[in-house]
Amino acid sequence: MSTLPSTGTPALGRQVLADLHGCDPRLIDDVKRVESVLRMAAEVAGAKVIQGLFHRFKPQGVSGSLVLAESHLAIHTWPEHGVVSLDLFTCGGDVDPKAALDLCLREFCARSCHTTTLERGRPAPEEI
Repeated sequence: MSTLPSTGTPALGRQVLADLHGCDPRLIDDVKRVESVLRMAAEVAGAKVIQGLFHRFKPQGVSGSLVLAESHLAIHTWPEHGVVSLDLFTCGGDVDPKAALDLCLREFCARSCHTTTLERGRPAPEEI
């Protein structure tokens, strides 16, 4: 976990926001498959799953989340566009959100990905 150079205040967590494009529409519209992939992603990242909730929309699309001992993983799919949006929020240095993301890229057959990584829980600059 990185720290602020001036104060040494550690970030409390890392949040990776990822949009996967060119995904296989059949895979990302299958609620059981989506849940299975997210659970595998948590496992390869080294996270402990506490509870999960997933829902398939009509006519298409899946949303779901896993509450982790180390925070959460969430997913939303748009099969009609081949798009998956992921929110991989992890606390502590032992969980690897990149490993989770890499697994999702492979399992959903994504052709491209855009990510933003945030460090969470740091004091605002005026509080330092």
